[in-house]
Amino acid sequence: VIEHVKNQQWTAICIDLFIVILGVFIGTQVSNWNAEWETGKKAAVFSERLKTDMRLEAWGYESLIEYYKDVALNADRTLATMEGELQLSDEQFVISAYRATQYKYNDRYRATYDEMVSTGTIGLIADQKLRETAIIVFTSPLFDEISADGQKSQYREIFRRAVSKDVQRELQKKCGDLY
Repeated sequence: VIEHVKNQQWTAICIDLFIVILGVFIGTQVSNWNAEWETGKKAAVFSERLKTDMRLEAWGYESLIEYYKDVALNADRTLATMEGELQLSDEQFVISAYRATQYKYNDRYRATYDEMVSTGTIGLIADQKLRETAIIVFTSPLFDEISADGQKSQYREIFRRAVSKDVQRELQKKCGDLY
C-alpha cells in the first residue's frame, strides 16, 4: 500500500483498500455466524435441560397428587369410623388416623431455570410455551403451600400430641412412608 501511495497508483490503492475492507467484513461476518452458532448450541442444551427438569417436576407433582389422595382416603376412613359409618379394627383405625397425618414435600428440579434466570439467558428458550410454562411452574408456590399445609395441619398437631411417641415410632416403622 505504501509503495502504491509513493507511486500514486490510485487504482492499486483502491484495490488494496477494497481487499482490506472485504477482509474485515468477512472476518466480522464469520465471527457473527460463529457467535450465532454458539448461542444456538447453548439454547438447545438449555432447552433440553429445562425439558428434563420439567418432566421431573411433573412426575413429582403426579406423585404428590397420588400421595395426598391416599392421605385424604385415610382421613375419610378415620372420620367414617368415628361417625359409625365404617367398621375398622382398632389397629386399622390407628393406622388410618396416623396415615391421615402424613405429608410429603416435593423435591424441586429447578436448577436449569434458576441458572437461566440468574444469568439472564431465559430468553434463549425459543419455545415460548416451554418458557412460559417453566416460569409458571417454578414461580408458583402452590405445591410448597400444600406440603406446608399438611405439615402444619391442626389434625396432625392434635393427633401427634394425643398419641404417645412410642406408638408413633412403631406406626412410622410399620405404616409410615418408606424411602
